[in-house]
Amino acid sequence: MKVIAYGASTSSTSINKALATYAANLIPGADVTVLDINDYPVPMFSEDKEKEIGQPEQAKAFLDAIAGADALVISFAEHNGHYPAAYKNLFDWSTRIDQKVFKDIPAVYLATSPGAGGAQSVLAAAKGSAPFFGGNVKASVSVASFYDNFDLEKGLLTNAAIADEIKAAVAKLSA
Repeated sequence: MKVIAYGASTSSTSINKALATYAANLIPGADVTVLDINDYPVPMFSEDKEKEIGQPEQAKAFLDAIAGADALVISFAEHNGHYPAAYKNLFDWSTRIDQKVFKDIPAVYLATSPGAGGAQSVLAAAKGSAPFFGGNVKASVSVASFYDNFDLEKGLLTNAAIADEIKAAVAKLSA
């Protein structure tokens, strides 16, 4: 099973990328590819810019990477209750090329933050809009207080209850 995982964040130390990587690697026999959205820089979207340049190659490459997957594990960062601007911009360009960005590929949506909210606002937005963009969300998990529950050096969740919840979520990808 080819699994594409990414954190919807441009941070070089993204906790969402760490969480997505951890979760994807729980899938037995998975061939995991972890994307870095920094590898897909696109100009700020506008209809005028689209008329000027057409479709950016980086957005096409992002869509191609997703299209080759059997499953997706995406962890959404939250900036002031919303998607980070860079991810939203890449997503907007991608939807102009193919509105069904996620191609009905089975997915687990995650979100985490250092605080008690666990990025629940952005996770709710992502789940709510998923059907419009070919999202096939099998499960979702919000992880609050990331640094209290995850060992970055080992790349492991230290909270057994959350670890079990994520294991159950990713198990739905191969069911």
